[in-house]
Amino acid sequence: MNEGSLLVPQIELSLGLWQGSYNKRDRLWLRWMTLEGDLIPTLEEEAAAAKQRATNAEQRAINAEQEEAAAKQQATEAKKQNDRLVAKLRELGIIAEEFS
Repeated sequence: MNEGSLLVPQIELSLGLWQGSYNKRDRLWLRWMTLEGDLIPTLEEEAAAAKQRATNAEQRAINAEQEEAAAKQQATEAKKQNDRLVAKLRELGIIAEEFS
């Protein structure tokens, strides 16, 4: 026994007590753990974690698309402002028509 868990070095795991909900039952459970004491996830926990990772990846993709659209908009506005400034400088005779 090691701090409330039973080490099983032959399979590089331990058994330990875990308080939580499983199959809609909240109680103290015997759970497989790593030798360091980290829980081995159940299939449901692993599926939930995978779903969360997919949701996070989807949100990052949406954010990247929004940032790309904003950057394109800023570039368009900057070009328009540049074109207006060049036109004004030409109008004032400060730069030649050939300058672009």
